[in-house]
Amino acid sequence: MPNVFDFSAKLNNGEEKPLADFRGKVLLIVNTASKCGFTPQYKGLEDLYKKYSEQGLEILGFPCDQFGHQEPGTAEEIRSFCELNYGVTFPLFARIDVNGASQHPLFKHLKSEAGGLIGDSIKWNFTKFLVSRKGEVLGRYAPTTPPEKISGDIVKALKM
Repeated sequence: MPNVFDFSAKLNNGEEKPLADFRGKVLLIVNTASKCGFTPQYKGLEDLYKKYSEQGLEILGFPCDQFGHQEPGTAEEIRSFCELNYGVTFPLFARIDVNGASQHPLFKHLKSEAGGLIGDSIKWNFTKFLVSRKGEVLGRYAPTTPPEKISGDIVKALKM
């Protein structure tokens, strides 16, 4: 049975990144967008990253334009927006689809491991998945869940 570390994805700069490079880290994987009502969550995500990265947390941002055309920019525009407006330093990946025929295999796996309340599909931007140091999906959080509300679960995962 595959785990998160069996997948790879393109970084924002176009470089292919094996997620196995993050083996031994706790991951918070998030589908993001720059023009969404939840976009200010970038600040909360960056705050979590600064607070827990030295303990082994990695946050992986996956821009997605499937919800209301809220991520229309180029890779460079997305990166610049995140850095300038929210000081994002965690890894950003290339824009992907999280649902449908062209969904990224990582998100297909995440959804199969942690379904949503009303079906497995992702309903909006800023859906979050917490992954253990062993690559197992520990939890799924709705777009309405602010990043700081996940900190207790992150601390537990870091101690595992």
